[in-house]
Amino acid sequence: MHVGGPIGEYVEADSDRALVDAVRSADAAGVAVLVLGGGSNLVVSDAGWDGRVVRPTAQDVTIDGTVVRADAGLTWDTLVALTLDAGLSGLEQLSGVPGTVGGAPVQNVGAYGGLTSDVLASVTVYDRHNQEIAEWPVERLGFGRHRQSVFKHTDRYVILRATFHLHPSTQSAPLGYQGLCDRLGIALNGTASIADVRAAVLSLRSERGSIYDPADRDTWGTGSFFLNPVVDTVAAPLAELGVPQWPDPGGIKLPAGWLIDRAGFNRGYGADVGRGAVRLSSKHTLVLSNHGDATTAEVMAFARHIRDGVEAWCGVRLGPECDLVGCSFDDGPALIRVG
Repeated sequence: MHVGGPIGEYVEADSDRALVDAVRSADAAGVAVLVLGGGSNLVVSDAGWDGRVVRPTAQDVTIDGTVVRADAGLTWDTLVALTLDAGLSGLEQLSGVPGTVGGAPVQNVGAYGGLTSDVLASVTVYDRHNQEIAEWPVERLGFGRHRQSVFKHTDRYVILRATFHLHPSTQSAPLGYQGLCDRLGIALNGTASIADVRAAVLSLRSERGSIYDPADRDTWGTGSFFLNPVVDTVAAPLAELGVPQWPDPGGIKLPAGWLIDRAGFNRGYGADVGRGAVRLSSKHTLVLSNHGDATTAEVMAFARHIRDGVEAWCGVRLGPECDLVGCSFDDGPALIRVG
């Protein structure tokens, strides 16, 4: 988002040993640690991070038949491209997702009907409490509820690498996302070549401002800023309006972008709110973007403004999908709408 304050120390770790040593030595010295992947899903306070920021940079990938192992520091889309070039399907729907391999399991990254957990077999983890390294099977990772895992909302674990089981095919599995199928010109639950799926996903992501472009302020954000909420029941006015909904282990999942739009916050909203530095993307209502020299406090205040407006309209309270460090929706000045 191009916001956030200074850091105390920055360390790049180009191997498992270097990564563990960087974290372990900081822990021993009582220095706060922030492990940074690509930073695409992170919003840090204006005060910054007065500790050690550790960035994994190891890039090794091994492909053994259908088993793919990749270091945490590898850029996610690099992994996707490598697996497709190797004639393996399973990751094509996740093309263009920003960040790193180590970040993907944290919130079970998903897009266009595909999820990391669909093909993830295990992760190798350093446990900061017991100072042990272990390989965890996917069953231990706490996937299930939307965008949740045992890694979410805790800094206890550091992911060192991930192992995937993919499929030896240049054809995708059945595709269940209507917009992607429409773009490919196929029926719902149809299939397409993995190369065509990747091209279609990258095109859709670009149109929605989900691929970073320094010249396009709509992309100066964290992607989906708000988490799709999960509710027990769908009450009026949502039921009467025919809100889209999907089953979730925790109840019924609703689309946050749809709620934001119906609550009166349309694409591009925010130019006349406060200084106009933070706005909804003109391409997608679920994206908060920095259109000027925004501060983190202004981002949080704008997020609160949207959250409170949606709750006042339909009673559903939105929360962050992005990772907030040293800040919250209730930080920052009140925003005044001008004009």
